[in-house]
Amino acid sequence: MSRPIAFIGGGNMARSLIGGLIRQGHAGHQIHVSEPNADLRETLARDFGVVAHALNDAAARLADIWVLAVKPQVMATVLAELAPVAVDQAPLVVSIAAGVTHGRIADVLGPGARVVRTMPNTPAMIGAGITGLYAGADVGAAERVAVEALFASAGATVWIADEMQMDAVTAVSGSGPAYFFLLIEALVAAGARQGLPTDTAARLALHTALGAARMVIESGEEVALLRQRVTSPGGTTAAALDVFVQGGFPELVDQAVAAATRRGRELTQCVG
Repeated sequence: MSRPIAFIGGGNMARSLIGGLIRQGHAGHQIHVSEPNADLRETLARDFGVVAHALNDAAARLADIWVLAVKPQVMATVLAELAPVAVDQAPLVVSIAAGVTHGRIADVLGPGARVVRTMPNTPAMIGAGITGLYAGADVGAAERVAVEALFASAGATVWIADEMQMDAVTAVSGSGPAYFFLLIEALVAAGARQGLPTDTAARLALHTALGAARMVIESGEEVALLRQRVTSPGGTTAAALDVFVQGGFPELVDQAVAAATRRGRELTQCVG
């Protein structure tokens, strides 16, 4: 991606994406960042060679791709500031703000702005995330490629056809890392209760989680098939899985994701 790009907001996710762009060979002087915090501006400019601005419209005027990387509660103010610039620039606008709808952004910025709403997750900060993407009908194929390139260093991407599904994306992958953290915590504690030193239990649990995920991704095989292969009838794995199933683990996961989806819709109604 060689087009000038403006990040509106210079927080952690913006920093991760900027770092990825630089690693891909994007020139620092073609990346503009607006950030009210002077220390953050200085750090971004020093670390990546980007052009840092105190004002949002100053950065936006110098780019035709905007990444809205601000908190949902300040989005209304930011959009109002950028609306006059959008009339002149007709930018490609990429939002990573949770709960702020495509329609709200498009309504404020006007018909010239082509809007893509995204939902990255926190592993994107180490290049191991996945980002859900939703584009308006006016976003063309070349612009979709540009958005995919933006998130390439952050991990995988998946396009969502219906914006209503973004709440489910949030429930599965946006909130999902915390589910796995909880499982790892529980597995470490359970191993310690069986007599393992806590650091040993943690190492075993962490590398097992990593290895299981890599097996699914790299083998390309169905998760159910991999589970069946490692589950010998009457063996230790079968004994553990029986407890999970009898305890309602699949149903509990379903309820948890449904609860997160509902909460996402409630928050969207509040901010979007």
